[in-house]
Amino acid sequence: MGPRILITGASGFIGGRVAAAAAATVEAGHVRLLARGPLDPPAAGPEGAPAVETVLGDLRDPGSLRRACEGIDVLVHCASAIGGDEETARAVNDEGTRALVDAAVRAGATRIVALGTASVHGRGPFRAAAPGTLPIAPVSATSRTRAAGDRHVTEAGGTVLRPHLVYGTGDRRMLPGLVTLLGALPGPLDGGTSRHSMIDADSLARVLLGAALSPRTQAGPHHVNHPEPVPVADLLAVGEDLLAHRAGPRRGPAVTVAEARTLLADHPFALHHLDMLATDHWFADDRPWREPGRDPGAPFAEGFARHAEWYRSLLGRS
Repeated sequence: MGPRILITGASGFIGGRVAAAAAATVEAGHVRLLARGPLDPPAAGPEGAPAVETVLGDLRDPGSLRRACEGIDVLVHCASAIGGDEETARAVNDEGTRALVDAAVRAGATRIVALGTASVHGRGPFRAAAPGTLPIAPVSATSRTRAAGDRHVTEAGGTVLRPHLVYGTGDRRMLPGLVTLLGALPGPLDGGTSRHSMIDADSLARVLLGAALSPRTQAGPHHVNHPEPVPVADLLAVGEDLLAHRAGPRRGPAVTVAEARTLLADHPFALHHLDMLATDHWFADDRPWREPGRDPGAPFAEGFARHAEWYRSLLGRS
């Protein structure tokens, strides 16, 4: 009999992919999804048995978490509050994660894997940053409370996987935000020579599920990105291509980072992302791939090509 697995955040960008992968690979009836509302009907397993079970609950309701964790062996925690007010972020990311982990431990779960974020380390430069070499230095309510949630996971002997930039079908933040930033400038951005760790959403979901099911998974925090960092010029070229699809070709001269800072002085959100782009964010941690022999998937240029039409459709033409 295989492990019984609980997945949180199953309606989200990454959690939904983890849930789909689990439904396709884990024994029917052994996958449980925690959701705040109804999800799409799960696919049927062998002989018509439901591939997954959905239970209603909320990270701010400890009683619902205890019920959701009854009988589970493995927890994959992908739910989080991103943006919004600090009170909600604390209730979900910090206190909610603590209640969830406590419930899983009491239920006898033997493995806990959580989706984290490299933003808990604050702003770089990070150049080939090795595991265990970076301090926790969050700069926002989201990253502060997610760092607190990570501690609950690791103190229980669990594993936290921290990607930097995640792209793929369903991404409504990372590349769309880049296009918005570029669209606020009169010409293409000359972003310098920084490099950035990135990962395709499908690869991230596979490694989360794989880590949850593998006895070889090591406890503690891990960075999880494609081994090849992406030059900022390649990332900006993709952003310009998407912007051209929406608004037509650019005709203005290139804008340096210093010029862009002046032009965006009244846009704190854009400045935050501009400074991130101009600074190395490269995390060198191959443990999630090397130790269990997993494939990290295609590098960014090839990986993005599989999602390009979805992004073009999302962004449309203004």
